[in-house]
Amino acid sequence: MKKSNSSARDVRSRPALSRRAVLGGLTVAAPLAGAGLLNLASAAPAVAADDAYPSNTALYADPAVAEGVDYARRYRRHALDDQDLATGGGFTRSVILAPHGGGIEVGTSELCLAVAGYHPDGLAPTPPEGPRHDFWMFEGLRSSDNGALHVTATHCDDTLARSLAAASFNALALHGCTAAQTGLGSGVAAVLVGGRDASLKKALLRNFAAAGITAADAADKPDLAGVSPDNIANRTLRGEGAQLEITTELRAAMFEVNTRAGRKKSTTPLFWDFTAATRAALATIEAAQPVL
Repeated sequence: MKKSNSSARDVRSRPALSRRAVLGGLTVAAPLAGAGLLNLASAAPAVAADDAYPSNTALYADPAVAEGVDYARRYRRHALDDQDLATGGGFTRSVILAPHGGGIEVGTSELCLAVAGYHPDGLAPTPPEGPRHDFWMFEGLRSSDNGALHVTATHCDDTLARSLAAASFNALALHGCTAAQTGLGSGVAAVLVGGRDASLKKALLRNFAAAGITAADAADKPDLAGVSPDNIANRTLRGEGAQLEITTELRAAMFEVNTRAGRKKSTTPLFWDFTAATRAALATIEAAQPVL
């Protein structure tokens, strides 16, 4: 898709933001196919100390790395236009982020699109009635060694990513991790829920449990907790967001054909169960966020 300009507190305890202020801010376990699992990154996702680049801007400035060859950026910011003098219009409250999409943390690009309300194969609105959220992703395009393009979430300084987060009530970032990193046992298909937004975390954990997806709070896993204010998921209007760390095994179970070309066309029921649970959690939080 071409880049286009078309675009630990309960949220209910906060006063509603003014519409002017908001607009001013805008400038589970499933049977696994062995081959599918092997197509995912075999090593643990990188952490800051392992990153080759200290920021996205440093990566973009490297003449040895080319956009469209080594990496890509995709985003959608929904247009806002309100000419009605009597009533206020709506706005997009949430942004979905995949800072390590494509071949870096496999499966997170497809999930980013689906949680934002778009089918990963063709971007048809899914479900048709919405809602749809803004989204941004950074994707590794290489046939191998995509991990070298990893920039940790606290160092993400992509201009569009920061702009989208800063203009949103809520941000949800999708990441990949290994089972070993979760401490939940070898080979576990699970998701760890982190971030600074306690209300969104609670809703996500509740919905994943109801969907039969193994989920745990990431609070006691410093590398996965996502609580730094510098984390791109927490750079919102409210200074908090959430992130999902999804194990290799859980991501593998979401696709029948685990290749870049195949994933978007071969999503499994588990993929859509995970998506629905995540979208429902966002809907719960958004319902308690009036804009006057």
